[in-house]
Amino acid sequence: MDVKTGWNSTLELLEQAYRLREFTREWLQNPKYSDYRPLFTTQDEWTIVKYVTEVLRPFQFWTLWMSKRHTVTLHHVITVYNDMFDHMYGVMRALAKKMTQGKEDLFFAVKFARQKLSKYYAEVTPSTGMLLISAHILDPFRKLRFQTPPAANSGLNTTGW
Repeated sequence: MDVKTGWNSTLELLEQAYRLREFTREWLQNPKYSDYRPLFTTQDEWTIVKYVTEVLRPFQFWTLWMSKRHTVTLHHVITVYNDMFDHMYGVMRALAKKMTQGKEDLFFAVKFARQKLSKYYAEVTPSTGMLLISAHILDPFRKLRFQTPPAANSGLNTTGW
């Protein structure tokens, strides 16, 4: 698994498991496989899996979006960072409303992920930061505007949390 895109592998694994959950349930109910019944995933655990996929989806979106570009992407870095920070803040705010054990665990995982992202963002040196800001402002699509709204559909869906 590539460290730079590890969340994409995790997301794909969880999405596949979620799609196959009914088949897994049927398989585990077969008496021939009774030794594996302790592996049975509860509805609460599937709910957490669903939440985790919602948390990871924007990271997949931005990773794939940036990696598919065949041109310079430097002018998008600030937007990507801001969108990821906004996403994690929104997830933490949504999870804080209903603190079940699984949601509390996910809340702290997102909190630590946000701290790690902050660490990477803080490592931008003044000269690198100036380069990023200049590239962001000079992007012809921004027409010298520094603030832009986040991507239209980066995958955040906190309804029902």
